[in-house]
Amino acid sequence: MTDAVDVQETDVIEACAIARDLEEFDLLIEDLEEKLGAKWGGLDFNNAEDILRSSHADTLKFITIALDKTDEDDLTFVANIVGAAKDRNIKIILVTHDLTPISLHQLMRLGADDFVPYPLPENALNEAIDRVLQEPEEKVVIKEVFVQSETQQTTANAQPSKQGILLPVYGMSGGVGATTFTTNLAWEMQTMLAEQGKTVCVIDFDFQFGSVATYLDVPKTEAAFELLTEVNNADAESFKQVMSKYAEKLDVLPSPQDAIPLEFIGAEDVKHLLNIARSCYDVVIVDLPRTLVSWSEVVLNECELFLSVVGLDMRSAQNIQRFMRALKSEDLPFEKVQFILNKAPKLTDLSGKSRVKRMTESLDIEFRWQLSDGGKPVPATGDHGAPLAEMVAKNPLRKDIVKIAETFAELCGDQDIAEAAE
Repeated sequence: MTDAVDVQETDVIEACAIARDLEEFDLLIEDLEEKLGAKWGGLDFNNAEDILRSSHADTLKFITIALDKTDEDDLTFVANIVGAAKDRNIKIILVTHDLTPISLHQLMRLGADDFVPYPLPENALNEAIDRVLQEPEEKVVIKEVFVQSETQQTTANAQPSKQGILLPVYGMSGGVGATTFTTNLAWEMQTMLAEQGKTVCVIDFDFQFGSVATYLDVPKTEAAFELLTEVNNADAESFKQVMSKYAEKLDVLPSPQDAIPLEFIGAEDVKHLLNIARSCYDVVIVDLPRTLVSWSEVVLNECELFLSVVGLDMRSAQNIQRFMRALKSEDLPFEKVQFILNKAPKLTDLSGKSRVKRMTESLDIEFRWQLSDGGKPVPATGDHGAPLAEMVAKNPLRKDIVKIAETFAELCGDQDIAEAAE
């Protein structure tokens, strides 16, 4: 392996691999040597920033930053390295092993251009390099700006569009409480972010049997169906006009009055609709149907995090296995998926705790959050069309959802979302 500080002056160094201990990422070394030969070098976190800010980096086209779970305790070095590379207009590819989605999202917001999981899938690094070196190309994960028509530019100039984060919620099997989680997460986040002048909306993408409108007691109108019928003609103004409101605080796009096919709109329509929503709101929470359709891939690619609610049962376990196998076979970003266990066993339930451990080990996953069993008040509150906070504020499920909402609110509150997307 060539070292960036020891190469001969005649060698043109085009790339650099940076890691706490690069030898732990032997597959990365092999792929870089195959791709670039001797035209790359290796650095560690201690000297990388200084090198990137010196003349040694004049010929660099891109860098890879390799991280694993042990690096999450202190990402300061990585943040400084990303900043130094961005100052020199050097592309950045993250190579991550067991990094949590929260940390990955923070690094992408700092300015990383792409990421690949480790161990590296075949050709994954080559494809990432090709993507980031194209001029210009879309940024992965965050940078997807809604393009307005000329007739909308005046409105845009008067009221700059947002670049909201997208959080889809997916129930791994029927009855796991995904819609309950969706509606209550949206309400808690709106309550928290309102103090910062930020807004949240919740969209029901289960066009056939969506129940977000029921859980939040808002009407299903013909306007929602008309919006889906003419998505290509929709803009930010028309999108906001069809939104219903819960308690005059939370904007809701309910599913249509009548059941329509999930394929009623295509992938490009869904992408356009999500871009509009993100241009209007700081946080867009989407309740997804259980059925995977052609546009499910769009939602996964566009979102920052993909929240999957599961139960402690065989149905969920089997569906997780199928779901992850499908993502990996299509080379989709499975690292975005965060599993949330609903009705988790109590601390004293040793048998339940053992089942959780066996489930995570057998499926090779981890539960980012575990939600308490809120008991009978939870469905009763849903039947009344109100969030848990409005009727049973001390319910243990509500307390757990508040903690998750606080985590996401911090991601939104440390700086402007539009600035973070740049």
